[in-house]
Amino acid sequence: MRRIKQLVVALALLAIPLTPTASAASPAGWVGSWSVAVTPPGTSGISATGVTDTTLRQVAHLSIGGPQLRLRLSNVYGTAALVVGKVTVTPRADAQAGTPTVDPAKLVSVLFNGRASVTIPVGAEWVSDPVRVAVPDDTDLVISAYFPGPTGPLTQHPAGYATGFSSAGDQTGGDGSSYQAIPGTARYVIEGVDVQSRARGSVVLFGDSITDGVVSPVDKNLRYPDQLADRILAGPPNRDLGVLNAGISGNRLLSNAGTAGDSTLARFDRDVIGQAGVRTVVLLEGINDIGGSLGATDPADLIAVHRQFIQRAHQAGLKVIGATLTPFEGAGYYSAAGEADRQALNTWIRTSGEYDGVVDFDKATRDPAAPSKYLPAYDAGDHLHPNANGFKAMAAAFNLNQL
Repeated sequence: MRRIKQLVVALALLAIPLTPTASAASPAGWVGSWSVAVTPPGTSGISATGVTDTTLRQVAHLSIGGPQLRLRLSNVYGTAALVVGKVTVTPRADAQAGTPTVDPAKLVSVLFNGRASVTIPVGAEWVSDPVRVAVPDDTDLVISAYFPGPTGPLTQHPAGYATGFSSAGDQTGGDGSSYQAIPGTARYVIEGVDVQSRARGSVVLFGDSITDGVVSPVDKNLRYPDQLADRILAGPPNRDLGVLNAGISGNRLLSNAGTAGDSTLARFDRDVIGQAGVRTVVLLEGINDIGGSLGATDPADLIAVHRQFIQRAHQAGLKVIGATLTPFEGAGYYSAAGEADRQALNTWIRTSGEYDGVVDFDKATRDPAAPSKYLPAYDAGDHLHPNANGFKAMAAAFNLNQL
């Protein structure tokens, strides 16, 4: 009799219609679609001075889309509680890239615990309420945030390679005509966008300026993470992944570097574990330690950090891919001793078997006739960073099955 009653109750529960919720929208749940890694404020500009009664309009180029999204805001390096007065978002066509122009009728308000404003404590991050606005794959999302201020110094990402804009007053609902371009390409406060998606999860590309996209054409989204996202989207839909850029120009394995960010392990939890739906992380780090020391760094010290990175990723249930360091002969901090260190680290990455997989960026970008140099067609001109074609070669070097 008890089993019969249990069966009746179970059937009755199955008959109750489900009310749609954020989590019911997608079996995969929240997945990171876009991110930047944040750093302390600089010594000049908006990050140093902060803003008062100002709206900042910034553009995030999403990898994957979905029926709703949420924003991730950061006051990690602020010196005072940060009041965000109002935020709006809208997806936008590529034809308007590099401009502040939007259709005001398509702007959607972002709420925080049901309210238009939020106060983010010092040292903290804040995730918005879900925003019911459909965003396509591979699209720009325009984010406008009003700061009544004075904010004090702002948490930033120094090298966004995308134009940001500012306007006096609350212009979160404006068409863009009142905005002026902000000098430089830094990003402020906005550190990530998650989407509700049926994608399999997200991959974090962790690194320094080469991952960050230094010397990448502004507003063109041709960094290697962007081009990897395009390659993934060109494949079967059931293998889609969000692609998250956690690169910081100047970043190091062994030391914190101010506006070049905390060291690899110091920022691991925030920039890897803290991402939504992360499944895999790719590590490309070490060239700044090698070059900055002019070859005085012991490769064993670099390998020790790589091992710690692998261990922490595995403890979090993540797959971790090692990336070989790209050539740098001719760069300002090149030395023969540094080249020997690069080769030693690359040999360990390729042959140790400690990574779950390897992507050989060195092989993909080097000149076969001079292996310590970039192939000329891939050299941005400083002999340290790839150009857009070099980034394309890096994206093509991945075995997508590993991700």
